[in-house]
Amino acid sequence: MVFNQDINIASTIDHSLLNPAAKLEDLKRCCNEAWQHNFPTVCVYPSFVRQATEYLHAKAPEVCTVIGFPTGATTTATKCYEAQEATENGASELDVVINLGWLKAGEPERVNREMAQICEETGQTVKAIIETGLLTQQEKQLAVEVCLDAGVAFIKTNTGWFGGATVADVELIREITKGQVGIKASGGIRSRENAIALLNAGANRLGTSHSLKLIREREEKISYPEDAET
Repeated sequence: MVFNQDINIASTIDHSLLNPAAKLEDLKRCCNEAWQHNFPTVCVYPSFVRQATEYLHAKAPEVCTVIGFPTGATTTATKCYEAQEATENGASELDVVINLGWLKAGEPERVNREMAQICEETGQTVKAIIETGLLTQQEKQLAVEVCLDAGVAFIKTNTGWFGGATVADVELIREITKGQVGIKASGGIRSRENAIALLNAGANRLGTSHSLKLIREREEKISYPEDAET
């Protein structure tokens, strides 16, 4: 599908609330916005999953949460517990940060085992966050291949804490995955033009906290402040 400036991109947006200072009223607003604008999910911290599930009861948006966020450097046992608890609390999509240290140390099999364990134990949609901004081209390819083999449903470009999604990275992931899994572009998405470029490059989902600005923006150029998952 080729996207243009006139198309409604709401159906591709994971509406994100990943400000660590967010309050319950912020969560409720985020859930209401997701419902009103037909975003597929709200993406929130694990501590908000149960409340988000309650707010969205019988409504279309799913609840997505982040695991091992933002560094991916917690233990496998911790990630598995966090993922399982989030699932029990109502999350149906899990954005899991891979262990970048293992990948860079030449131990990709450990990344594979960890991601495969989370996929198997939760049975939910797992998006592997590979943090492209911290990887070489060779490491990006290895990370994608390892996560594909582990059974993830999506490759996600970034957390937004260490750089943002680029068209080049999305194109690379598309080339490697060949349509086997979805691609979620996240980090630095502050304009409709950028969002559409990422979708045209091969992304199926966009992670952003600027969702409302993206769906309303047309020709005007707007600058947005930096924050995580933007």
